Amino acid sequence: MADTVTGQMTWKPPGLEGSALHLRLDSSEPWRHYKEFPQYIVPDPSGFSEGYATFIALLKKDWKCI
Repeated sequence: MADTVTGQMTWKPPGLEGSALHLRLDSSEPWRHYKEFPQYIVPDPSGFSEGYATFIALLKKDWKCI
């Protein structure tokens, strides 16, 4: 995972159905599914929500949850 980049995370961007982790590097960018950022993906343990491990890892890197 890249150590110097911080961004924003959300579980349900406005206008999208369902709940999945979405990321963006800047508030001026559109939200994108976290799998579009392979450099940040952390594999999820069995039984966890898709994207949860990535969410926790990015929180520890000072990403903001919106």
